[in-house]
Amino acid sequence: MTRCPTTRLDRRQTIRALSLPALIRLVSEIADNGPIARRRGSLQAAFSDLTAHQLGHAIDRARAFGLVYGDEHERVRYRLTSRGEDLADVYDTAAHWARTHQFPTVSSDFVSRVQRTLIMLSHTEGLEGGVARLGNSSGLLVPGGAVLSREAISALDGPQRALAAWLQTNAYVVHDTALHSSHAADEMEPAA
Repeated sequence: MTRCPTTRLDRRQTIRALSLPALIRLVSEIADNGPIARRRGSLQAAFSDLTAHQLGHAIDRARAFGLVYGDEHERVRYRLTSRGEDLADVYDTAAHWARTHQFPTVSSDFVSRVQRTLIMLSHTEGLEGGVARLGNSSGLLVPGGAVLSREAISALDGPQRALAAWLQTNAYVVHDTALHSSHAADEMEPAA
């Protein structure tokens, strides 16, 4: 099967899809606490902060991207695939960078940190140009109004490499997202 080469827009749309707060919650919850049991109410209890629509959309996305697996005959309802475990590592790397550099704010939660970091990474060509123009300035204003220090910008290599490796390994997700991107802008939800 021949695939079209991916564009920056395809990459951005995929990152936006991976940045949905409910998807971040789903993947991270399973990565941190293990598979979700089939017991009645387990799913709702684990995600009581999400609406049924948000959770349903996250599960649909996770299945479409091959991040979760569940068999009706197994004792667990959802568990991460190796692809999902790798994405959880990307989320952790992004959150660690954001926490270290207090991005987007000192008091941001895990989901906000991951979401905003990934969205920022989708605009890396703009960041690279901004760094070149920094000169003697102590920081760079990034989308969303945060100011990043030279140290923070330099440390972005870690999350950027982790995300790029995941996207490269899972190129079909980029391709699939590009094919189904007509609703991508409508699917973006801000972190709480």
